[in-house]
Amino acid sequence: MKLSTKELILCSLFAAIIAILSQISIPLPFTTVPLTMQIFAVAVTGLILGSRFGTISVLIYLLLGGIGIPVFAQFTGGVAILLGPTGGYLLGLPFMTYIIGLAKDKSSSPIVISLSLIAGLIGVYLAGTLMFAAVTGNTIYQSILYCVAPFVLVDFIKLILAYVVGSTVSKRISSNLVYSKTKLD
Repeated sequence: MKLSTKELILCSLFAAIIAILSQISIPLPFTTVPLTMQIFAVAVTGLILGSRFGTISVLIYLLLGGIGIPVFAQFTGGVAILLGPTGGYLLGLPFMTYIIGLAKDKSSSPIVISLSLIAGLIGVYLAGTLMFAAVTGNTIYQSILYCVAPFVLVDFIKLILAYVVGSTVSKRISSNLVYSKTKLD
C-alpha cells in the first residue's frame, strides 16, 4: 500500500488529534479507566477519513504510544499500557475506526452511520472488558461495572457530538473539493 504525501500528512494529523484529545482526561475514583475525549477523536477520525485512512491514523497513534511516546491518556505510553488492564480499550480503537469509516465510505444514511458508531463503541467495550477481566482477574460482570457502566452515557454523548462534527467537516470538505474542481475547469 503506497500513500501519497497528502494522505500521510492527513493520517499523521489525525493521529496527533487523537493524541491531543486523549489528554483531556478526568481520572475517576472508582475505576482505573479515565474519562477522555479519545472515543470522540477516534469516531471523528473514522467519519472524516473513512475506513482506510482512519484506521491507519489510529494505528499510528497506537504505534507511537506503544514505543513509549506519552500519547495515551494522562501522558502515558509504552507496551505495558497496551498489555495492561486498560490496553484492550486502546486495541479496540482500530476496529471502531474501521467500522465507522466503512459505513461512511459505503453509505450516507444517518441510520447506518449511527449504527456504525454504536457498533464501533461496542467493539471497544468488548475488547477492553475482556482484557480488563483477563489481566485483573475480575469477572466480566465486575469489569463491565468498573469500566463500561460509568462511561456509557458520556460515550453516547461523545458519539452524537462526533456525528455532528464529522458530518459537518465531511460536507465542508466535499463541497470545497467540488468548488475547487469547478473553479479550475
